[in-house]
Amino acid sequence: NPTPRVAEVYGGMMNAIGLQNPGIDLFCKRDIPYLKNYDTKIIVNVCGHAPEEYLEVVERLADEPIDMMEINISCPNVNAGFLAFGQDAKHVEELTRQIKKIAKQPIIMKLTPNVTDITEIAKAAEAGGADAVSLINTLTGMKIDINRKTFAVANKTGGVSGPIVKPIAVRMVYQVAQAVNIPIIGMGGISCAEDAIEFLLAGASAVSVGTANFHNPAVTMEVIDGIEAYMKK
Repeated sequence: NPTPRVAEVYGGMMNAIGLQNPGIDLFCKRDIPYLKNYDTKIIVNVCGHAPEEYLEVVERLADEPIDMMEINISCPNVNAGFLAFGQDAKHVEELTRQIKKIAKQPIIMKLTPNVTDITEIAKAAEAGGADAVSLINTLTGMKIDINRKTFAVANKTGGVSGPIVKPIAVRMVYQVAQAVNIPIIGMGGISCAEDAIEFLLAGASAVSVGTANFHNPAVTMEVIDGIEAYMKK
């Protein structure tokens, strides 16, 4: 997307990066071998603007030494008039089913919160054969610069993340945990161990930390140590 692409908002940030990345060829040639030097799991986030794009990338990754794929279904679906894939339960189930046919690794479907009922989407992902779901992705927001009298990000709207979205994320994780039997990766505004524990108590099997890394690069280590201390206590 054109710049500016990031803006600060109360309790978080808003971004409209788009899907900037080096492409699947360079990723397989350069990034996977680099990551294999470390004792870590490799989870690849996959996105596309049409089902064919998702399937092409999943097929390319099938024989690569990666552990899981997270399918980002918050991308606008060109074929469905730019409604995000993840906003239509039928699309979610069908896309999940098609991906599962060709994927050789477990599949996580990443759910958008920009829907009326997130449990319907989660159930559709489960019905399509998803191995897990992750939620929530960013909430759509807007910020206007009153001095420049224009939008803070060039895209007009952006994805809001950070502590401001956490109560919504915890609620959605809890709802989805009641609705499906597959594991949930909880995310959305986690910035300390207490936040992560809240998600685990709501029904998540794992957590993911994003925005907090911008102001505290050591945050994941602190979360891990904090969870351990909490368990001992």
